[in-house]
Amino acid sequence: MSDDQIITKGKEVINIEGNAILNLADSINQEFVKAVRLIYNSKGRVVLTGMGKSGLIARKIVATLNSTGTAAIFMHPTDALHGDLGMVRKEDIVIIISKSGHTEELIRLIPMFKRINVTLIGMLGTTDSLIAKECDVILNIHVNEEACPYDLAPTASTTAALVMGDALAIALLELRGFTEEDFAFLHPGGSLGRRLSLRIEEIMIKGKDIPIVKENTSLKDTIYEITSKRLGTTCVVNEEGILIGIITDGDLRRLLEKTLDLKNLTAGDVMTKKPKTITKEKLASYAIQQMENYKITSLIVVDENFKPEGIVHLHDLVKLGLQAR
Repeated sequence: MSDDQIITKGKEVINIEGNAILNLADSINQEFVKAVRLIYNSKGRVVLTGMGKSGLIARKIVATLNSTGTAAIFMHPTDALHGDLGMVRKEDIVIIISKSGHTEELIRLIPMFKRINVTLIGMLGTTDSLIAKECDVILNIHVNEEACPYDLAPTASTTAALVMGDALAIALLELRGFTEEDFAFLHPGGSLGRRLSLRIEEIMIKGKDIPIVKENTSLKDTIYEITSKRLGTTCVVNEEGILIGIITDGDLRRLLEKTLDLKNLTAGDVMTKKPKTITKEKLASYAIQQMENYKITSLIVVDENFKPEGIVHLHDLVKLGLQAR
């Protein structure tokens, strides 16, 4: 097999699975709406089950649901037949994942689910199968072909199941009004948790460490303020202490490219008006987003009167492990 053939085969697999996902959009219909609302209105958990590769996909969907505010558990069909069925309650919603819809272990479980009187959602590749006939809702994950040349190894079908699970999770997230703060509560560890839980108030530079000059401050004293506070910038305020501008070391470099006659210049002459600001109750994640959007390295924290009460710098965020996503 030549290098070109290997590349062609890799692209072929991606195209097959990509088409499977695109075709899946046709399955987002009233059955999907019904599934989302059943889960949303349920007082129980979502129990996912599936054999083999479908079981592995079920575990991933469980993780996604749990991390986005929908309580979910995985139950292996074989274990369920040997005692784990006791974890299922009548208020739960059971999602059965199967490509064929004829998986023996799952078929054996269905009478047990009926006895418990749980709602069954089938995430199935065959909608006229034995399992489909017993489900209250059917999410069609049919694919035209697997990427496997022998149509044996689940590839496109497992991708379709995974994407359908993501669609459910995100639709539920939106329906619940799940926020970044909620996400942070469920992800307290690592840089993700810090980025989503730390507020600007906790990390901003404040007090005497804030670089501030008045608009009539000489450029010489302004440069001293920038260099002494070591943030590469300074706030510019008027006589009432209200923020009216910002000067960065980049502004100074660009000024020197234009003129060397700096003796009579003041902060007000060289400042950039309407600087980007933030308030202290905002999340660190929002600060990073703003810095990325505007290609800047610092944000001035202002109070309700638009007076500087802090400054947050990209370098400090990076030191805390709060790099942009």
